[in-house]
Amino acid sequence: MTAMGSLRIAVFVLGQAGLASAALALERPAEPPADPLKSPAWGTIYGRYFKDQKVVFDDRVKVIAPANAENPLDVPVQVSADGLDGVEEMVVVADLNPIQKIVSYEPLRALPSLAFRFKVEQSTPIRAAARTHDGVWHLGGVWLSAAGGGCTTPSYASGDAVWQTRLNEVSGRLWPSADAKTQRLRLRLIHPMDTGLANGIPAFYIDRILLSDAKGEALARVHSYEPISENPVFSFDLKGSGPVRVSGGDIQGNKFSAEIKP
Repeated sequence: MTAMGSLRIAVFVLGQAGLASAALALERPAEPPADPLKSPAWGTIYGRYFKDQKVVFDDRVKVIAPANAENPLDVPVQVSADGLDGVEEMVVVADLNPIQKIVSYEPLRALPSLAFRFKVEQSTPIRAAARTHDGVWHLGGVWLSAAGGGCTTPSYASGDAVWQTRLNEVSGRLWPSADAKTQRLRLRLIHPMDTGLANGIPAFYIDRILLSDAKGEALARVHSYEPISENPVFSFDLKGSGPVRVSGGDIQGNKFSAEIKP
């Protein structure tokens, strides 16, 4: 074999090795950033919800919750990313819940803030993640201390036949801000919101809520999951004023709709 032929083979082998190294680098999962909450489940949370996306911990994303959950079936939480511009989606998870994802929220014509109540199984970090228009996820969170059992306890409605006559009943109230540029909507729906983790009781929960203005244009969109509390209550800060139309449904195809007036 000529020297030139040997050189070509060497170059080919080196090239193949380089391609293989590049392929391995692409396949190797990105390391998650260090977790300020030091959760044992952070690696799982990162891989499940944020893998291959840019994640930063950001003090502008706030989670307000009690230090201790007095009632694990009904823990009040407020999340906010008001200090961020261009928030397109918010996701809230509880690291150590058997069902981690609690809610996702699209504040289309609303402020990036949401209040709700949820069920907790044990002490856990609660995280809010806000995705801005540049694709970056901004994360904030707090630890919640809880005796637990909220996710595996049957709902009260599951033992009461009366709830069927009120299923998906909607009530709400609107409060305009002082400058009338925004208004707060407090919304309550009648639903058992069963997680499927209590013996003999299948999962049954509201999974979508759409808020629209009087013209039918979308204001905000919610995707809720099993950990949301029975008879869920949500609070929104909406841009503008006027009546709000509420529509949505649950995983069994039951639908609801209502109009909330100031």
